[in-house]
Amino acid sequence: MWPFKRNKRDKKGTSTEPLAELETTVQLLTPVKRADRFTFQDLVVEATTDIGSRPARLFMTTLGTVLGIGSLVATLAFAQTAANQIATQFNAAAATQVIVTPGEASRGQSTIATGTLPWDSPSRVQTLVGVTGAALTADVEGITDVTAVPINDPSIAAKTPPGVTAASSELLSVLGGSLQTGRMFDEGHDARGDRVAVLGKNAATRLGVTRVETQPSIFIDGIAYSVIGIVDALDSRASLLETVWIPMGAARDDFRLVAPTQLQIKIDYGAGPVVAKQAPIALAPEKPDSYEVKAPQGASDLSSNVQADINIVFLILGAISLLAGGLGIANVTLLSVMERTGEIGLRRALGATRRQIAGQFLVESIVIGLLGGLIGAALGVIGVVVVAVTQGWTPVVNPVVAIVGALLGAVVGWASGWYPARRAAKIEPVEALRAN
Repeated sequence: MWPFKRNKRDKKGTSTEPLAELETTVQLLTPVKRADRFTFQDLVVEATTDIGSRPARLFMTTLGTVLGIGSLVATLAFAQTAANQIATQFNAAAATQVIVTPGEASRGQSTIATGTLPWDSPSRVQTLVGVTGAALTADVEGITDVTAVPINDPSIAAKTPPGVTAASSELLSVLGGSLQTGRMFDEGHDARGDRVAVLGKNAATRLGVTRVETQPSIFIDGIAYSVIGIVDALDSRASLLETVWIPMGAARDDFRLVAPTQLQIKIDYGAGPVVAKQAPIALAPEKPDSYEVKAPQGASDLSSNVQADINIVFLILGAISLLAGGLGIANVTLLSVMERTGEIGLRRALGATRRQIAGQFLVESIVIGLLGGLIGAALGVIGVVVVAVTQGWTPVVNPVVAIVGALLGAVVGWASGWYPARRAAKIEPVEALRAN
């Protein structure tokens, strides 16, 4: 019997003993302890060591990212703040008004009203949820002359008289108006049909009436009306500043007003859709479809459109600044690779892998981008707050925008450092040391 084992051979007769010896050798190698391996923490330390060694270069590198991220964050925050400011003013006027008018139907070449507004319409809708006030109005037709002093002179060219509006006593408060002087007529004037008038400021200027202490009179088709007030401003329906207001009772008695033509309802913000459905039912439960209702939506479309327009303009500017910042990071990282070719070759000769070399420069770019993103997001938020406080606005800053802005800086750093890191990983140790 042969004292030694014969070498194992494969089907072709080739010995497999060298492979077995290699496996044995690999098993005999002592595994590297985990504490002695190149960890992610070591990678971060290596990548960040060189960042702070050149403060001036670091400042110039992060400046583009700071400007880009700051512009983006400030843009979104300014858009939200402006939209909130516009919505606050817009909602106080148009978004808190509901208008109800009789419906119309076509008959041949003319239109006819399909319903009429009751004289007690304000009291019928006053109990609805979200309604804070209501008033009736009607344009008094057929008025040919409105003057402060009656003049019968055929040689004087006729002037177009200001319009005459019949209104209930709640109209001034419903429209958010203020008086320049005097007072608004009340329910007693309306019920008695008193001949009193309140002038819009533009109508008062045309008629030459500036004071009401002596109760000046105006003449509407020759009928004297005492002026008791002048309206200075209106939040809604500013066109009524051009007209003369008289009580509904007086319009019925003197000018045969048949029915009001419009119901103006003041509502709480956001109650428009609900009031629009309930008001016709409260006015005429048997035929609510005989009315047309104009009501605001639950949210202001104007503020959304303004915010979108602001976003488009400034996001483009922010993207351009961000692109410039990304190119700056790429250039500086690439320059750093060229300057540290000898270091890269030495590290490769000592056993650093391509992945570790690429990771070092990639992490370095990400850290620079993240630093610029953090600073830019902070400056953007501070800028919005300072401007808003200076203008007396309420700053609106979504914290998610600031967080995403900072993370976007890291993404820009990663994208900018990919090519320089890849180039650094391809450097051969021999060539690097020879060039050094």
